[in-house]
Amino acid sequence: MRMRVGQGFDVHAFEQGRKLMLGGVHVPHAYGLAGHSDADVLIHAVCDALLGGAGLGDIGRHFPDTDMRYKDADSLALLREVGALCSGQGWRVGNVDVTVMAEAPKLAAHIEAMCLRLAEALEIEADQVNIKATTTEKLSFVGRQEGIAAMAVALLVGDE
Repeated sequence: MRMRVGQGFDVHAFEQGRKLMLGGVHVPHAYGLAGHSDADVLIHAVCDALLGGAGLGDIGRHFPDTDMRYKDADSLALLREVGALCSGQGWRVGNVDVTVMAEAPKLAAHIEAMCLRLAEALEIEADQVNIKATTTEKLSFVGRQEGIAAMAVALLVGDE
């Protein structure tokens, strides 16, 4: 059995007038995130982790912000495409582990739904997805509530 690990990191600033999407779930908040797509920072980090593990570059290579097809795109759809790209290279997802860094909003009530959305998009079991939320103790742009960051690790498994 072959195994590879990929890691991903993403950050988006808050922006007024946008809906906050995290892990494919609408999270009520005064601000959304700025970005070309729906700016789902959590899913973008997962996409980069999967693409990295499969040796397929990064999310910007596959879904560039210069391509209007991805303007306001649903990041869950992008994640499904990434899953298909990995599968096409002979990889299946072993597990995904994500840490979201946000001073606000509080995410605990939404994490289970996020895990389910990611698992569904990647065609894996919900227990293969783990999402944690933390603050930065009021330090950095996250602590000043200027945006949200996420980092992800993914294990890919392939048959020899």
